[in-house]
Amino acid sequence: MTQGKGFGGGFGLGKMKELADAFKKAQQVQEDAKKLQEELEQMEIPGECAGGLVRVVLSGNQEPRSITISADAASKGAEELSKLVLEAMNDAYEKSTETMRERMEALTQGLNIPGL
Repeated sequence: MTQGKGFGGGFGLGKMKELADAFKKAQQVQEDAKKLQEELEQMEIPGECAGGLVRVVLSGNQEPRSITISADAASKGAEELSKLVLEAMNDAYEKSTETMRERMEALTQGLNIPGL
Protein backbone atom coordinates (compact mmCIF):
# COMPACT_ATOMS: atom_id res chain seq x y z
CA MET A 1 0.00 0.00 0.00
CA THR A 2 1.41 3.38 -0.98
CA GLN A 3 1.06 6.47 1.07
CA GLY A 4 0.01 9.83 -0.37
CA LYS A 5 2.32 12.79 -0.18
CA GLY A 6 1.33 14.98 2.74
CA PHE A 7 -2.13 15.78 3.95
CA GLY A 8 -4.89 15.22 1.40
CA GLY A 9 -2.91 13.01 -0.96
CA GLY A 10 -0.56 15.66 -2.31
CA PHE A 11 -2.68 18.72 -1.64
CA GLY A 12 -0.39 20.08 1.08
CA LEU A 13 -0.28 23.37 2.94
CA GLY A 14 1.64 25.04 0.14
CA LYS A 15 -1.22 24.34 -2.26
CA MET A 16 -3.73 25.56 0.32
CA LYS A 17 -1.89 28.88 0.54
CA GLU A 18 -1.86 29.17 -3.27
CA LEU A 19 -5.57 28.44 -3.33
CA ALA A 20 -6.26 31.03 -0.62
CA ASP A 21 -4.18 33.61 -2.50
CA ALA A 22 -6.08 32.85 -5.70
CA PHE A 23 -9.40 33.39 -3.89
CA LYS A 24 -8.14 36.71 -2.50
CA LYS A 25 -7.10 37.84 -5.98
CA ALA A 26 -10.44 36.77 -7.42
CA GLN A 27 -12.27 38.68 -4.71
CA GLN A 28 -10.18 41.79 -5.40
CA VAL A 29 -10.86 41.50 -9.13
CA GLN A 30 -14.58 41.23 -8.41
CA GLU A 31 -14.46 44.41 -6.30
CA ASP A 32 -12.40 46.21 -8.95
CA ALA A 33 -14.80 45.04 -11.68
CA LYS A 34 -17.70 46.59 -9.78
CA LYS A 35 -15.81 49.88 -9.54
CA LEU A 36 -14.98 49.68 -13.23
CA GLN A 37 -18.64 49.10 -14.07
CA GLU A 38 -19.54 52.26 -12.14
CA GLU A 39 -16.79 54.22 -13.92
CA LEU A 40 -17.95 53.01 -17.32
CA GLU A 41 -21.52 54.08 -16.53
CA GLN A 42 -20.28 57.63 -15.85
CA MET A 43 -18.04 57.92 -18.93
CA GLU A 44 -19.09 59.82 -22.02
CA ILE A 45 -17.45 58.56 -25.20
CA PRO A 46 -18.07 60.67 -28.30
CA GLY A 47 -18.24 59.49 -31.88
CA GLU A 48 -18.69 61.56 -34.97
CA CYS A 49 -18.72 61.45 -38.73
CA ALA A 50 -18.03 63.76 -41.64
CA GLY A 51 -16.13 66.31 -39.58
CA GLY A 52 -18.75 66.49 -36.87
CA LEU A 53 -21.93 66.73 -38.95
CA VAL A 54 -23.37 64.12 -36.56
CA ARG A 55 -22.07 63.51 -33.06
CA VAL A 56 -23.09 60.62 -30.84
CA VAL A 57 -22.23 60.12 -27.18
CA LEU A 58 -22.29 56.69 -25.55
CA SER A 59 -21.52 55.70 -21.99
CA GLY A 60 -18.55 53.43 -21.38
CA ASN A 61 -21.14 50.64 -21.24
CA GLN A 62 -22.29 51.59 -24.74
CA GLU A 63 -25.58 53.08 -23.64
CA PRO A 64 -26.69 55.95 -25.90
CA ARG A 65 -26.51 59.33 -24.17
CA SER A 66 -27.07 61.87 -26.92
CA ILE A 67 -27.09 62.55 -30.65
CA THR A 68 -26.39 65.95 -32.12
CA ILE A 69 -27.28 66.55 -35.76
CA SER A 70 -26.03 69.69 -37.44
CA ALA A 71 -28.29 71.73 -39.72
CA ASP A 72 -26.04 70.77 -42.64
CA ALA A 73 -26.54 67.07 -41.90
CA ALA A 74 -30.30 67.50 -41.49
CA SER A 75 -30.56 69.15 -44.89
CA LYS A 76 -28.99 66.14 -46.64
CA GLY A 77 -32.21 64.11 -46.63
CA ALA A 78 -33.34 61.10 -44.67
CA GLU A 79 -31.23 58.46 -46.43
CA GLU A 80 -27.94 60.38 -46.16
CA LEU A 81 -28.74 61.44 -42.59
CA SER A 82 -29.33 57.80 -41.64
CA LYS A 83 -25.90 56.90 -43.02
CA LEU A 84 -24.25 59.74 -41.09
CA VAL A 85 -25.93 58.74 -37.82
CA LEU A 86 -24.85 55.13 -38.34
CA GLU A 87 -21.25 56.21 -39.02
CA ALA A 88 -21.19 58.31 -35.85
CA MET A 89 -22.72 55.47 -33.82
CA ASN A 90 -20.10 53.04 -35.15
CA ASP A 91 -17.31 55.49 -34.31
CA ALA A 92 -18.53 55.85 -30.72
CA TYR A 93 -19.10 52.08 -30.44
CA GLU A 94 -15.54 51.30 -31.57
CA LYS A 95 -14.10 53.82 -29.12
CA SER A 96 -16.19 52.49 -26.23
CA THR A 97 -15.27 48.89 -27.08
CA GLU A 98 -11.59 49.81 -27.08
CA THR A 99 -11.97 51.65 -23.77
CA MET A 100 -13.69 48.65 -22.18
CA ARG A 101 -11.02 46.28 -23.51
CA GLU A 102 -8.18 48.44 -22.18
CA ARG A 103 -9.83 48.77 -18.77
CA MET A 104 -10.47 45.02 -18.51
CA GLU A 105 -6.88 44.24 -19.48
CA ALA A 106 -5.65 46.56 -16.74
CA LEU A 107 -8.06 44.93 -14.28
CA THR A 108 -6.97 41.37 -15.04
CA GLN A 109 -3.25 42.11 -15.48
CA GLY A 110 -1.12 39.49 -13.75
CA LEU A 111 -3.94 37.01 -13.09
CA ASN A 112 -2.90 34.41 -15.67
CA ILE A 113 -6.48 33.56 -16.56
CA PRO A 114 -6.72 31.51 -19.77
CA GLY A 115 -8.55 33.31 -22.54
CA LEU A 116 -8.09 36.84 -21.16
